[in-house]
Amino acid sequence: MPATYVTEAELRSALGIGALYSSAVVEECCQAAENIVKNKLWFNDQSVVALEGFGTYGKIFLPSTDKQFYVGQTVTVEDVRQHFNGNKTLTAVNGHSLTFDLNQSVTEPYHQVVPYGRVYAATNIDYETLPEVNLASLMIAVDIWQARQASNAGGISPDFQPSPYRMGNTLMARVRGLLADHLAPGGQVG
Repeated sequence: MPATYVTEAELRSALGIGALYSSAVVEECCQAAENIVKNKLWFNDQSVVALEGFGTYGKIFLPSTDKQFYVGQTVTVEDVRQHFNGNKTLTAVNGHSLTFDLNQSVTEPYHQVVPYGRVYAATNIDYETLPEVNLASLMIAVDIWQARQASNAGGISPDFQPSPYRMGNTLMARVRGLLADHLAPGGQVG
């Protein structure tokens, strides 16, 4: 699926590379930039830490569901198990679990999900339409592209020596001001 925060055409134009490189190579940088930015934004989501299936019902366990989810709401479950993934309508919400119909009979004993999956509900903002998110994604895509093309085009290390590594912790620092109003509070710890 093509990146939507920064498009291939936008990156080609910003870099002035025209049709010199294949779509797959350019799109890879766009998608990587989108993934990096998306992981810092505030969505209506939670980690899925465990699951169980019984009959035609599935249950996923979260750190907390405190007033975030409600019965009848449609959520999207990702990176759990094939028959748990997808859009699900909630039939029960408890303190740390969500229950929904799986449309098939399963037997899955309670077990931890490693690495954690995600459950998403509707978010009140469409980040694809925000110029600051698009610009931050473009800036990161340009940095990724330039790091791939010229390994010696890096930053300056703390001892003022040229560094070939530009994909360090300063990558997000350069765009944090653009994204400040939309950063997930839980991502700010540490």
